Amino acid sequence: MPSDPSPPASSPAPGFLDRLLRLFSDVRPGESGTVLLMLLNLFLLFFGYYVMKVVRDTVIVASGGATSKAYSSAGQALVLMGFIPLYSWFASQVGRLKLIVAVMLFFIGTLELFAVGFAHDVSWIAVAFFIWLGIYNVATPAQFWSFANDLYRKDAGERLFPVIAIGATAGAPLGSELAALLFKARVGVFAMLQIAAVILLVTVALYAAVQQRESRRPGQARVAQAPIGSGQGFSLVFASRYLRLIALLLVLLNVVNTNGNFILDSAFDRAATAAATADPSVSRKDALGVFYGQFYFYQNILAVLLQALLVSRIVKRFGLPGVILTLPFVALGGYGLAAMSAGLAVIWTVKLAENATDYSVMNTGRQLLWLPTRREEKYKAKQTVDTFFVRAGDVISAILVAAGVAALGLQPRGFAVLNLVLVGAWLAVAVLVLRENRRVAAQAESTEAA
Repeated sequence: MPSDPSPPASSPAPGFLDRLLRLFSDVRPGESGTVLLMLLNLFLLFFGYYVMKVVRDTVIVASGGATSKAYSSAGQALVLMGFIPLYSWFASQVGRLKLIVAVMLFFIGTLELFAVGFAHDVSWIAVAFFIWLGIYNVATPAQFWSFANDLYRKDAGERLFPVIAIGATAGAPLGSELAALLFKARVGVFAMLQIAAVILLVTVALYAAVQQRESRRPGQARVAQAPIGSGQGFSLVFASRYLRLIALLLVLLNVVNTNGNFILDSAFDRAATAAATADPSVSRKDALGVFYGQFYFYQNILAVLLQALLVSRIVKRFGLPGVILTLPFVALGGYGLAAMSAGLAVIWTVKLAENATDYSVMNTGRQLLWLPTRREEKYKAKQTVDTFFVRAGDVISAILVAAGVAALGLQPRGFAVLNLVLVGAWLAVAVLVLRENRRVAAQAESTEAA
């Protein structure tokens, strides 16, 4: 069980960093050092990811169109069926830092292989990189938040997670803007991926720094060195009603989001083709790079504002229900508008609002859901839910795209209507998750008191 990071009553008065972070949430004396290291680590994870994400979306849409991107998502779930048992086994053998470092070095090494593949124009490299980055994007944040859940108790996590999560929302717009600038400057994909690899190496050092710092706290030295615990990720999820509901919640969330991405990709594809036709000096690939880079920049500027100014206040006033229910209501209103008018401006605005809320308010809520769970569930079950079940939503979306485009001839407005139906189911599951969370939290408190 994580030890309480809150200092005793006799702790010194808050320092400059403590007072600075109190602008965003209730950060107590002695907590700011670790909070800033965690925030910086998450910032770099997402800064590097968004450099790679703009590369990924540009090359996959340029090589096969938006439909190819949607179909490629399905391959991620198949790869994860092998990744999760290996992750669960390794987590049972080592302490948390060795687990984290090994996973990060694996991703850095494979990133270098992709850089070489792009440099040599390997024919299948775009689809393979799309699958790889989709796994990286769920596995590394899941591991980061498993680590955070292992450090903090429920009360401290509710105070500090909204501050730490600012790192993700701040790193994302800067990474996407850098990628857009690099595309405009005609910088090659190989060089862009080297930038990302160096950033990921720095995150490994930050994990080690947090581990060393927190190991000085009572109880954390033993926890830090102990293996995660027994059990496989899938079995832990299916054994718990609470975890099954979280998994279903994230499947529905991701189906809606991925359907929305297909709508946006289709709009960008049409706009980039029109731009290249109107000006022969502009390539379709470069136009797509600019579209995606600018979209991600504004999306994430909004996300960082929401994260910094609103999320901690939503948690403080409305608790977990406030951060879990906000996104489905935003999606309900957004896709209602898109169902009435599927022009580029409307689709751009709807996805901007949905993604910004997802990456700030909902992302914090997703992490808070794991605070009352057991340690092996925080690492193994969370890795399973945040990777396989999230990507299972991509599989379902890919099937819907295939059926909708090929068999039914659905246009973007038709997919918006479909999303409205799915959001209704999402809201129902969210209510069940919140009810079960209260039960699990009460059970965890009674077990700890005993």
